Amino acid sequence: MGTVIFDLDGTLADTSGDLLAAANACFRSMGEGDLLGPDDAPVALNGGRAMLRLGMERLGRAGDEAEVDRLYPVLLEHYEEAIDHHTLVFPGAMEAIRLLSDGGYRMGICTNKPERLAQLLLTRLGVRDAFGSLVGADTLKVKKPDPEPLREAIRRAGGDPMRACLIGDSRTDRETARAAGLPSVLVSFGPSGPLTAALEPEALFAHFDELPDIVRRVVPLA
Repeated sequence: MGTVIFDLDGTLADTSGDLLAAANACFRSMGEGDLLGPDDAPVALNGGRAMLRLGMERLGRAGDEAEVDRLYPVLLEHYEEAIDHHTLVFPGAMEAIRLLSDGGYRMGICTNKPERLAQLLLTRLGVRDAFGSLVGADTLKVKKPDPEPLREAIRRAGGDPMRACLIGDSRTDRETARAAGLPSVLVSFGPSGPLTAALEPEALFAHFDELPDIVRRVVPLA
């Protein structure tokens, strides 16, 4: 049986709006205005610290890691309070997942979002039950691009770590799959879309309608 493991942010759902809002709440708590806008969505998908660093840079405080460390737990609090105000699952994603699951594939998630927040978001979106596993940034002692979280997500889904693929949207996902000796399939839509072709994954897709056929090609069922 083959296994399909998904990244979360920027792959299954566009979470950038809620992430940017949480970062801007941090900057407002410092007495500043909103420092990040919609054009910063690709940075949002690189995580909370990336957004905080960009904001600090715009304040002329590039390299102030002490302030980034102070603000990071504050950002997580703001994000948890409004985790699903703007986030939407990408069109066709759940339909493709149901089709693959019905066809014999196991499903899981491997994300660099903290596991508790990933669980909360997927539950709020009403899609948690579609996935047999969830491995977050803090589930293990390492996170992507180390290959072990991906392998663990496959194992927890009941799959074979050598018969799987990773669906993602970033260089981190590409490198994680490569380190695990597995194919990566990257999105060519959303905030990260314009950058993914240069990463040379095994496949790209512009809409989730294309994904089932791609998965059957890169991870054929025995």
